[in-house]
Amino acid sequence: MRFRLCLLLILSFAVPVVAQTIETELPHFYKRHTANEREAYVFPFLRESDVVWEQMVWRTVDFREKFNHFFYFPTERKGVEGRRNFAYVIWDAVVAGEIPIYEDDEMKIPLDNAMFVDQFTKADTIILEIVDDDENYEYKTVLVPKEFNSEEMLQIRLKESWYIDKQVTEQGVRILGLCLTKELFKDHDGDLDYIGTAEMFWVPMLSPQVRRLMVRNEATWQQNIADQPSWEYIFINRMFNSYVTRISNRFNRSILDYLTGTEAIWESERIEAELFDISQDMWEY
Repeated sequence: MRFRLCLLLILSFAVPVVAQTIETELPHFYKRHTANEREAYVFPFLRESDVVWEQMVWRTVDFREKFNHFFYFPTERKGVEGRRNFAYVIWDAVVAGEIPIYEDDEMKIPLDNAMFVDQFTKADTIILEIVDDDENYEYKTVLVPKEFNSEEMLQIRLKESWYIDKQVTEQGVRILGLCLTKELFKDHDGDLDYIGTAEMFWVPMLSPQVRRLMVRNEATWQQNIADQPSWEYIFINRMFNSYVTRISNRFNRSILDYLTGTEAIWESERIEAELFDISQDMWEY
């Protein structure tokens, strides 16, 4: 009898605790705050005299490659499980004025965030042809507002510095800039013909604001949503497929300026192999 009485007293105190837990307003059963408290990785100090070799490399990351799909998805505007795709992470920060943007890859011509967003989302003017029951034609001009659509962003471009640090005797790489691009099409008799890829703006990847944005936003990299890498981790560890489009040269030209087709692909692969060989040739076995 005494045991039953004790059990009833324990249950009576346990019920309110359970009810209080159920009535919480958290969107998840535990509070997620680690990502918002992360700090960007501090790169080791590097002196000019320590750099004995350096090469600028421009490359393209194509989201249509299967390995790079995590850049493109999820395509929903608000994301999935609180995670947005890479284009929305950058664009939302530009709209909020949280990161600086530039017109050129040398980051010398700054852009005003508010003016750029206003120009990009400026409404298009189209003419509608309206036909009534008596086949009378009437033309009406309407404004169609434009919105940022991440599904039009299929590539990003990176500007990198590859260097050799004599103090540690190893090759390193720093991503200096990132460019968001947009696919352009022209309407030809109802069919959309591909025109080319246009650069929207360049983002300085070494900026403290940009680095904070990268480290505090996660990518949908794997099925385990409790352990997703930040965008900073992805770029530092080079968890993406890409191809070289240009290296610093005296003619200041890209690969497509002097080669096309298969030869351009071979040249890109040759440059990648050359960068790898430079690192290996520092050592003698």
